[in-house]
Amino acid sequence: MAHLTEKARGTAPAAPAPPRPAPAPRRVRLRRGATPWLFLLAPLALLVTFTYAPIVNMVAYSFTDWDGVSPELRFTGAGNYAEIFTREDLFQVFFVSGYYLAASAVQIVAALYFATILSFHVRFRNFFKGVLFFPYLINGVAIGFVFLHFFQDGGTLDSVLGLFGADPDHAWLGDPVSANTSLAGVSVWRYLGLNFVLFLGAIQSIPGELYEAAELDGANRRQQFRHIIAPGIKPVLTLTVILSVSGSLSAFEIPYIMTGGATGTETFVIQTVKLAFQFNKTGLASAAAVVLLLIILLVTWVQRRLVPDERVDLV
Repeated sequence: MAHLTEKARGTAPAAPAPPRPAPAPRRVRLRRGATPWLFLLAPLALLVTFTYAPIVNMVAYSFTDWDGVSPELRFTGAGNYAEIFTREDLFQVFFVSGYYLAASAVQIVAALYFATILSFHVRFRNFFKGVLFFPYLINGVAIGFVFLHFFQDGGTLDSVLGLFGADPDHAWLGDPVSANTSLAGVSVWRYLGLNFVLFLGAIQSIPGELYEAAELDGANRRQQFRHIIAPGIKPVLTLTVILSVSGSLSAFEIPYIMTGGATGTETFVIQTVKLAFQFNKTGLASAAAVVLLLIILLVTWVQRRLVPDERVDLV
């Protein structure tokens, strides 16, 4: 009778729990754990061989007076580092980096401006995107030769200024101030496209519903930039600042092609290359490279401490 009552009520007996799968054998679990490391073995070997091992050798050479040729090494302690910070001709390259740091600030502001404008519906925006990114695709050596003719006496710049009635009697690459300013300006033109693409991708990754809601609330473009775009691209902006600072301290390609470090345009990397291959002071050059590496790491650490990574959640 009770059985019939349960059936009438529509209650069914509880289903038996599914059997738990048996644990995999220990050999299988070890093979599964080792598989990712097998795929990483080749890139890790290349990374250690061509990156970390040379860095260790560079640090070791920085405490010697090695000339790059002789098989004998003589330990000099911290003498190379003391020479870098006490010799005025070696230390003044830090001031040259100031031109490139200022150019990096201009470059970031310009890239962010163009990325913001072209992220909205603008006529021919794809064309302007290509125009801005195109210089980054050109080889740096070619850019150096092109602008070498651009800034020379009677070159392109003087011809353009002559069309407006100006008669510039000035060697643009002849004195330290105008030469470093010109080279820094070329660097802005060269790397503007990279920062522009980074900013544009970050802006376009922001959900479009936020812009629609802001327009319904009556927010103009400036308010949308302040409250939507700026917080949304903060991680990319931090990355761009780090890349710009490190690139400013290690500028080499354009100044080396255009001036070779003459007229006060020698950068830290140009100086290091000359010490190693022109004056055969590989130990001193290694110390200079270590100093540059430490400066970049210090600036990056300070920047990350001042602007820590934060999760951005606009939705």
